[in-house]
Amino acid sequence: MTKSHKRFTFMGYKYYSIYFIIKNFMNRYAKYFLLGLALIFISAGSLSAKPKAKYVFYFIGDGMGLNEVLGASIYASQMEGIEDGYKAFSFTQFPVVTIATNRSSFSYITDSSAAGTALASGEKTGNGMIGVKSDGTTPVNSIAYYAKQAGYKVGITSNVGVNHATPGSFYGHDKSRNSYYNIGLQLPESHFDFFAGSNFLTDQKDPGKPLLPAVARKAGYTVAYGVDQYQKLKDKTSKMILFQSDSTKTDVPYRIDRKPGDLSLSQITECAVDFLSKDNNKGFFLMVEGGKIDGGGHSNDVLAAFSEVIDLSDAVEVAMDFYRKHPQETLIVVTADHETGGLAMGAAGMYELNYKVLLNRKASKDVISLKIGALRQEKNNKVSWPEIQALLQEYLGFWKEVPLNMFQEIRLMQAYQESFAPVRMGPGSQRPIVASTGEKIAAVAVSILDEMAYVSWSSGAHTGTYVPVYAIGAGSENFKGSLDNTDLPKIISQIAEYPME
Repeated sequence: MTKSHKRFTFMGYKYYSIYFIIKNFMNRYAKYFLLGLALIFISAGSLSAKPKAKYVFYFIGDGMGLNEVLGASIYASQMEGIEDGYKAFSFTQFPVVTIATNRSSFSYITDSSAAGTALASGEKTGNGMIGVKSDGTTPVNSIAYYAKQAGYKVGITSNVGVNHATPGSFYGHDKSRNSYYNIGLQLPESHFDFFAGSNFLTDQKDPGKPLLPAVARKAGYTVAYGVDQYQKLKDKTSKMILFQSDSTKTDVPYRIDRKPGDLSLSQITECAVDFLSKDNNKGFFLMVEGGKIDGGGHSNDVLAAFSEVIDLSDAVEVAMDFYRKHPQETLIVVTADHETGGLAMGAAGMYELNYKVLLNRKASKDVISLKIGALRQEKNNKVSWPEIQALLQEYLGFWKEVPLNMFQEIRLMQAYQESFAPVRMGPGSQRPIVASTGEKIAAVAVSILDEMAYVSWSSGAHTGTYVPVYAIGAGSENFKGSLDNTDLPKIISQIAEYPME
């Protein structure tokens, strides 16, 4: 560079040229500048390269509203002898907690099939429809389908029928959720790796059609009844359906009614993780439905609902055990399809709760009803009031741990008189005596206990309240703000990198 290029004179003053300044800087500091620039790019790259979710757990509490979760945490703390606390469930401690709306295409109040379709596919549909758009005919694919298409193993599980509304939404397509046989036929067509539930539901009326378990077996699925059978057969098959050991039951019993040998939701989750992890370096997608919270809400049985939330929490803890081994690659999402029953935390204008009284319950309302029905059969409908009292004392603690006032006892006696009043029928006629879940005495007794706990219900059906969303693990920070249920599968698919078309 000539001297004139280094500096120039203007109005009597000498200045160094910009060209000279830059060149001189680069000659002296270029290596430091380039090193810093490289570090910036490396740092930026590491920040953007967030780990994707290789393992996805998608938990859906059917009928689990915010009050079901909060009430169950209070009840669980009472079980542990803590009178003024909240039990910390596995999922309530997740770092991401938000809410979601859940209306269906034509109503602010959704049913399980419309909500299940939204949670599975990100598409709204009408109540009663499953895996189709709101026109009732156009099929929509679920996130499980795209996971399978991307090479991941897939599990769809529940503690109700495996072709019920929520699990069916992940593989089935029908304008009616009640088309159980048709939805069940579509299960093996999905080629998903693992299914679990109480059994197949069916509306099959044609004896010439094959039973759904036989259809599944023909398609290459091994059907195991109970965990013991699962353990014996799991290494001999690549596709499995796990049902509970008593194949005559359409539902797994409520947690409070469970007997040895009955499936629990945590056992279902354990078997699913075990099976999907076998010879699998790619990853998996697993949906687990706590399907019986909804049943407690429909029957306004608060203890049944609370116990099923606890059962769901136990299942989530199984996923958390897996997460602790693979924290950078695992995503766990817990949500609900809707709330059921309109559960209120408080009643009768009282500013208190008394969930401690619920600790005296020994069975669900359904089982108490069946016990009364069995007594009715045994006594040929000639059941005495003291016999009813003994049964209510055994299963609800009445007159022993739970004293009744005069008005409560009158209500029970009226229900007894109405239930066991002689029925005059024509000559040759005989009133059938059957055990059912519709015994009025059981309903009145459970209602009285709920009132003592200051529990109230606004409905025997679904409500339109927000549902909770909890998330932890890879990409969980993306579940933020108020969401809609259609957002959840879309966010999961982005994090797990199996795009939904």
